[in-house]
Parts: sequence; structure tokens; C-alpha cells
Amino acid sequence: MKTRVAYFGVFTALALIFSYVESLIPFQIGIPGVKLGLANLIIVIALYKMSLREAYLLSVTRVVLAGLIFGSMFSILYSLAGALLSLTVMALLKKSGGFSILGVSIAGGVMHNVGQLIVAMFVVQTFSVSYYIPVLLIAGLITGLVIGIAADSMLRRLTGITLN
Repeated sequence: MKTRVAYFGVFTALALIFSYVESLIPFQIGIPGVKLGLANLIIVIALYKMSLREAYLLSVTRVVLAGLIFGSMFSILYSLAGALLSLTVMALLKKSGGFSILGVSIAGGVMHNVGQLIVAMFVVQTFSVSYYIPVLLIAGLITGLVIGIAADSMLRRLTGITLN
């Protein structure tokens, strides 16, 4: 039990550090709101190393803490929607057994952006923001692939750690 709590603390700290590092990187590709999502690397690893309940708890903890430290209530709302939809889809695809970690991560990246766009539609009370869907789908695909490659590489090195 103590080991699980310690790992949870380490994963939370890593996710917050990655959120902070990402806030320092001037990653501007001309598309508002598009980020690499470095902290999602920790969530993908948690999905494969922790129970699903713990992965959800870690995801929510990361979003709320990062939002309070580096963002705002709106950033928490958007990030939470994206994170929960993303993790749900990734968990379903992982459970199906038909997808590699790259496929799972790509779907997570895409769904994270879809979740945020759905919240944006409710906030602005119009579907006119849907024009942004193609850009966000491509961005989610690319960032999900990058995170998936990194997660796959890290998981190969973490073979001795099992928390499930």
C-alpha cells in the first residue's frame, strides 16, 4: 500500500513538472491552444502501470493542480473535459487488446482535443467553433504519436515496476 502511494506521488510530481516545463516552452506553431501535452506522457504510462481508478485519480489530480498553479478555472474546465474523455477512450482501446500503445496514445491525443472542443461549444453556446475540428484532429494525432513513442520507450525500460 505504501509503495502504491509513493508511486502515485512520484507520478503526480512528474506530471506537474512536465506541465511546468511545457508552460516554459514557447511551443507556438501558429495554432491557438495546441500543445504537445508532455504531462499526458505520465497519464499514458499510468494507464499501463496502475489500476484504471488510479489513472483517473492521477489525471484529475494533475489537471486540477496544474490548473491552479499554471492556469485558471477555465483551463481546468477545458483540460478536465479533454483528460477524462481521452483517458476513457484510451482505457477502452487498451482493454480491447486490438491497439498498440501508439494507437492508444494517438486516440487519446485526438479525444483530448475533441473533449476540449465540446466544452468550447458549450461555453460560447455555438457550434461555429467546429470549423476548428480538422486542425485539432491533426494536432491530436501528431502529439498523440509523439507521446505514444515516448511512452512506449519508457514502458520498455520500466518492466520491473508493476502496480496493477
